[in-house]
Amino acid sequence: TSLSHQATARARMGRRPWKCSRYIKNKPYIKSRYCRGVPEAKIKIFDVGKKKLPVDTFPACVHLLSLEKEQISSESLEAARITANKHMINSVGKDNFHIRVRLHPYNIIRINKMLTCAGADRLQTGMRGAYGKPYGLSARVKINQVMFSIRTTLKGEDAAVEALRKSKAKFPGRQLVYVSRNWGFSPFPKDVFMAGRQMSQEGQIEWKGAIGIIKADGVGTKFASKRSVRLSKLGIYHVSSGDIKERASDAMRLNWTL
Repeated sequence: TSLSHQATARARMGRRPWKCSRYIKNKPYIKSRYCRGVPEAKIKIFDVGKKKLPVDTFPACVHLLSLEKEQISSESLEAARITANKHMINSVGKDNFHIRVRLHPYNIIRINKMLTCAGADRLQTGMRGAYGKPYGLSARVKINQVMFSIRTTLKGEDAAVEALRKSKAKFPGRQLVYVSRNWGFSPFPKDVFMAGRQMSQEGQIEWKGAIGIIKADGVGTKFASKRSVRLSKLGIYHVSSGDIKERASDAMRLNWTL
């Protein structure tokens, strides 16, 4: 019967190659109350390894950057995560790294399913009403956007570079493995971080026009200084914005944590 033919044709048909969905050409299309029945993303875990160790533990950091503006499927993100994780476990051990996937697949890929069985020309309408059904999820990347980050010990830096080099094979387009000069996932270069982490009066550093110390804040850091950022600099004005020294007005964003 024609129905059994349809079933076997569907079973034979594999996934479309990613060249069909690689390029960003439509508006972002995400899950909403209007767009339901979206398949789950293949990647569920975005942090692997010792993700709760404090910022002081892992000084080295390596990033994987995208060199193209394109869409990355959730399947390839999961494959790359598994590859990087496996290489790091084999080379530095499971307690000496933290991998973070920096992309989250929210963009829905659609497919206009065509029947390929006998008598299909009588059942379907070609390009009439060709708006497709949800088929999978992808993440959109810009040029130079970070896709993966690995923080590890100084000894494990070369292993992290190799892990991300292997992960590149799972993605379309071109990527760049970039060794960061910053300490772990913090925004501070290694020498600045070590100077600002002494937690003393001598350990105060200048950073973006303010003088203060660097405090550990889980995986990241906080910069604690007595300087307030004037909201008027951000274009926000308030009647009580007065420059009275050592007094905080509500027109200032405060960082009085020293």
